[in-house]
Amino acid sequence: MADDRIPGIDPSAKPSGEGCAECLAGDGPGWWVHLRRCAACGHIGCCDSSPSQHGTRHAKQEGHPFLTSFEPGEEWFWNVETEQYYEGGPQLPPPVAHPLAQPTPGPQGAVPPDWQQHVN
Repeated sequence: MADDRIPGIDPSAKPSGEGCAECLAGDGPGWWVHLRRCAACGHIGCCDSSPSQHGTRHAKQEGHPFLTSFEPGEEWFWNVETEQYYEGGPQLPPPVAHPLAQPTPGPQGAVPPDWQQHVN
């Protein structure tokens, strides 16, 4: 995926924030395991292991096929329509991951002590 003109990926879309937009707005239990970034619009949602799975839900509802990791050190894309994984891809605007000070799972203070019991 070296071409920046891939349908469903907007290389100018900035991230919507530092955490899952829906979790932080009170939709669901309010915490996540990992974060995903929509490559079409920059929406930050939680991963499919998280209780609410907001990232994939956003992608499917909006018809935005590509998600990418919003975790430090991870550079991959996932097509939710074809279920294909891609190592690397077009460069997206920074930040490319949540702040290093933010714990995983996160956000700080919202993750229950028994969080492993709640993952998908």
